[in-house]
Amino acid sequence: MKLILAAICVLYFALPTPESIPEQIWGKWVVSRELPTTTISCWGETEAKALLGTEIEYSRDVFRWKDIVIRRPVAETKMMSADKFNTEQSGQGSNSSKVTFRQLGIKQKEALQVVIHHPAANVTGATVEVPGDEVLVKDKNTLVFSTCNIYFEARRLQNHLPGKR
Repeated sequence: MKLILAAICVLYFALPTPESIPEQIWGKWVVSRELPTTTISCWGETEAKALLGTEIEYSRDVFRWKDIVIRRPVAETKMMSADKFNTEQSGQGSNSSKVTFRQLGIKQKEALQVVIHHPAANVTGATVEVPGDEVLVKDKNTLVFSTCNIYFEARRLQNHLPGKR
C-alpha cells in the first residue's frame, strides 16, 4: 500500500499542473512569419500564408485566435529541452519530419512551453489545433508555434506588454 501511495505521489508531482495562462505571454501577438523547417505538413502554402498577419491574444481569462475564443483556458507549462523537443517533434525515418531549436532560431538549451487545452476546433478541416495553443517562448517578445506541422513565429504587439493598460 505504501508503494502505491508513493507511486501516486511521484506521478502527481511529476506531471504538469493545470493552471491559467502564464502572465509572461499575456497580451496580443501577431503571426509574423513562417519558419523554415524540414517537416511534413497537412497544410499547403495557401493555408500557411493565410495565417500570417493574424492575431493571437492571451490573458488569464481568454485565449483567442481570430473568432475562436476559449474562455477560462487551462494551460500547462514546462521547460522543454532542445534534445527532448527534437525527439518529440521529429520522425525516425530518413524521410520524416525533422525540427530543431536551431531551425526555430531558439538559441537557449531549453525554452518554456505553454500548452492550452481546449475543445477541438475547425480551423481548416485539416486540423483541430488552434494556432497558438502550444507555444515555445523564444524570448520576451517572440513565440514559436506550429499548426499542421508548419512552424510560425509570433511577435508581441508592443502596446500589449503584461502590466500595461
